[in-house]
Order: sequence, then structure tokens, then C-alpha cells
Amino acid sequence: MASITIRNLDDALKSRLRIQAAVHGRSMEDEARDILRSSLNRELQAPKNLGTAINALFKPLGGFDMPEVPREPMREPLTFDE
Repeated sequence: MASITIRNLDDALKSRLRIQAAVHGRSMEDEARDILRSSLNRELQAPKNLGTAINALFKPLGGFDMPEVPREPMREPLTFDE
């Protein structure tokens, strides 16, 4: 088994870990191990593209339809006479 050292852990976070460990009847080390295990055993979600993320954000609000924008035909490209 490997071991790690966590440096620069702020006092408030250490205190919360100590309290949570006591509530669960474990040592701080056991509690930290359980937190890491629980966090890292979750299924990784594939990154979303921007459109999918926006859709997911607004879908619970009922969504909305964008008006269709009329388009004009493409112009001919500019040519430069030499």
C-alpha cells in the first residue's frame, strides 16, 4: 500500500475532517481514505460541448425556441484587377 502526505492543509478543513471522522466513528486517516475512495469511484462524465452544456442548463426551465433568421444568398467573392 502507498501512503501520501498532505501539506498546507488549512486549519478549518482539518477541523471539519476531524469532526466528520468523529461523527462516523473513524480516525481522520480512515475518514480521508473513505472520502478519496468515494470521490474517485464515481463514474467520470464525458466533457460536454458548449451547446450541450447550455441546453442542459436551460432545459429544466422549459427551454425556448429561437426565431428563424432570414438569410441572404452569399455574395460573390471580391476580385482584384491587376
